[in-house]
Amino acid sequence: MPKKLEMNYCMQCGTKLEMRMHPQEETEVAYCPTCEAFRHPIYNTAVSMVVQNQSKDRFLLIQQYGRPSYILVAGYINRGEDAEDAVRREVMEETGLTVETVTFNRSHFFEPSNTLMLNFSCTVRDMDVHNNEEVDRWQWFTEEGALENIRPNSLAEQFLKHYLENRGRSQ
Repeated sequence: MPKKLEMNYCMQCGTKLEMRMHPQEETEVAYCPTCEAFRHPIYNTAVSMVVQNQSKDRFLLIQQYGRPSYILVAGYINRGEDAEDAVRREVMEETGLTVETVTFNRSHFFEPSNTLMLNFSCTVRDMDVHNNEEVDRWQWFTEEGALENIRPNSLAEQFLKHYLENRGRSQ
């Protein structure tokens, strides 16, 4: 079965793309016959964070956009920004907290928003949250409380569970 095009038109010139065998990758990749160039898929990249206090016995969850369920702090990575720097910036922007440590947890491509989600765990200096207009409500939870209150069947829940099941192990 032929590989499906991820993009239909060249982002440089607008020509309809076609699938061609890429000589170095030995797979079919979208190709622009006008530009004579291969075009790889474009998607968003974001970070989400399992935010913990220094003693790692409390987890910060937030509510946003008028929704009643709790989720992880998250945000998009800016062009030219490292993922770890985006973790620090997003936590500061949404909570006013200073991140001290950052550790990669796992990744997952989230099809509904065409976004590669990179999940990290991080510890923060203090627990005095100063949220901005992006956060409706926040709360520190115990591990059990975080598992009970995080949005069920969500990517945030998957990331939190993965972190809890694998902490202390090499990811």
